[in-house]
Amino acid sequence: MQITIDLPDNLPLTEADVRIELAIVLYQQYSLSLDRGAQLAVMSVDDFYQLLIDRNIVTPPADADDEPAELILASLRNSVQQVKEGKLHPISELWSCTFECA
Repeated sequence: MQITIDLPDNLPLTEADVRIELAIVLYQQYSLSLDRGAQLAVMSVDDFYQLLIDRNIVTPPADADDEPAELILASLRNSVQQVKEGKLHPISELWSCTFECA
């Protein structure tokens, strides 16, 4: 889908700013998942999540070592999409021995 919006020339927003703000609003309205919001904002999921934390939209985990369930789900959805697009390879191809295996 493509949407065209005509904005005044003197508006101090770039296309990137508009995409980010739209992604945040749609995320807050539960219209976009975290990964789709990041995609709309043209950011990595981690960067989009950090932006949501910075704006007090989501709360970071209490333990810095804990990864929020929402980030894990977004990562899994991205991985499944990449597999469907043929962008990922089996682990057996990724983890071949490059040195003498024990």
